[in-house]
Amino acid sequence: MKPRDIAAYVFLAVTWGLSFLVLLKVVHAFGWVGAVTLRALIAGITLFLLAAATRRRLDFSAGWRHFAMVGATTVAAQLIGLSYATPRIGTAMAAILVAAIPLFSMIIGQLWGLERIAVRGLAGLLLGAAGIIVLVGFPIGCAASLFSSFSAAFGSNYAIRHLRSAGSLELTSAAFLFGGLMTLPLLLAVPVPAMPRPVDFLYLAILACVMSALTYVVYFRLVASIGATRTISVEFAVTTIAVLAGTIVLGESLTLIQGFGAVAIIGGCILVLDPFPRRLKAAALPSASPLV
Repeated sequence: MKPRDIAAYVFLAVTWGLSFLVLLKVVHAFGWVGAVTLRALIAGITLFLLAAATRRRLDFSAGWRHFAMVGATTVAAQLIGLSYATPRIGTAMAAILVAAIPLFSMIIGQLWGLERIAVRGLAGLLLGAAGIIVLVGFPIGCAASLFSSFSAAFGSNYAIRHLRSAGSLELTSAAFLFGGLMTLPLLLAVPVPAMPRPVDFLYLAILACVMSALTYVVYFRLVASIGATRTISVEFAVTTIAVLAGTIVLGESLTLIQGFGAVAIIGGCILVLDPFPRRLKAAALPSASPLV
């Protein structure tokens, strides 16, 4: 990878890994629905303002329905599941289950003909599925976190299938705006619990503008530069950083069985993605099709 790509990769890993800590504070202040809705709307509006300030003409000719579907899955559904689950199961467990995104993505990509599965990939899927089965015996928050991961995988594959020609800024801004609008009515059922403090608005701005808007633009640009398969491997680094942050900052701990489940999921993902292929084999065979 080029130095610019390495810097982008490290930025995503650190920013998304630490985002779980900020998410906890935002959910506590704004509620799990308010955290999703305000985060998504602020992120979407920020990107539209950025496009206007740089005089960038946004092209949404691919059709609003496709952008809305990505917003419904990668933003609304994913963030709802994550915001609901993280305070209930902890940042470490939530981050471990986020590492299941590549597994779900591989299955969806295979069903849609976007990715061909090899024996190594099948072994990874089975190992990862075993890890998930071990973990879903825990509280309902685990199911919500898995729903979040599946939604992210579905939306990413949908974008590959229907929005290949869309730019990263168009895709990210529209997805966040649609996602925020879709979750907005839920505030009637789950309102903001109390008037947030000024520092809570600062946390919200960081989560929306830096850890959502900026990171997703960097993510889609990295996909275009090094490929989706290599880019999505950042989830492993995200999980590691989030677990360390939860352990050091919040004093969270994992049980032995949770540790086995985490190893199985991450090990399965490594088999699925094969992030360290043998050089001779890589040189002899054509590159794999993208996977997000």
